[in-house]
Amino acid sequence: MTHQNDSSRSGVDTAAAPLVEAKRITRRDAQRGQVLLHPTDFALHAGERVVLTGPSGSGKSVFLRALALLDPLDGGVLHWHGQPIAHARVPRYRRHIAYVRQRPALIDGTVEDNLRYPFSLAVYRGATFDVARVRALFDAAGRGSGFLARESAELSGGEAQIVALVRVLQLDPEALLLDEPTASLDPESARAVETLIAQWFERERAARATVWVSHDPAQAQRVGERHITMRAGMLDESAPAQTAMGALR
Repeated sequence: MTHQNDSSRSGVDTAAAPLVEAKRITRRDAQRGQVLLHPTDFALHAGERVVLTGPSGSGKSVFLRALALLDPLDGGVLHWHGQPIAHARVPRYRRHIAYVRQRPALIDGTVEDNLRYPFSLAVYRGATFDVARVRALFDAAGRGSGFLARESAELSGGEAQIVALVRVLQLDPEALLLDEPTASLDPESARAVETLIAQWFERERAARATVWVSHDPAQAQRVGERHITMRAGMLDESAPAQTAMGALR
């Protein structure tokens, strides 16, 4: 079980309803019956930048996917802006609480095809593709003119991750759940991803939040202000930040 930290240290208004609140959520391996995520409480407020650390296999990805409602919960409940999430609202919830995986999944075609794809889905009906905005995002990541016309199959791992991230950022989510998005990238691409996320966050800091899984102590210091740790499917934020950082080493 987790313990609430004093988020006021980073200027976060904890009196407001959290963007996302997990109440005793659990996950089990359906085949083996193994507990993957023990009953967990967690609240993510607007304005927070959370870093999640812990050993490999400790359940960090399980936790993030549970928060994103990508996998069914075996117990507990998630609230969004103080309200439980009805089944019919799950697609809309996923639009605003966006999961970014370590290895991006792109469709065949160009970079622009990949960016336009979400607007073909029912949940984004009424939204329109803004080519000027995505060009500005790519410029910020050091990818200039001509990048939209590149074939997705020809992109490097770093370029593919930047495309996947821009595809999410253009949709204006409230929170990003970042599952080691730079783990397999070269340093230049990793910093480009960090820059994109930082600019997105600062643009509307009072209304946005991030949860970032990282094994890199230096990166964790850059991208997070609140540090929590996962060990054997149990979330803990009672330890001081220095102890949490030690879990990365």
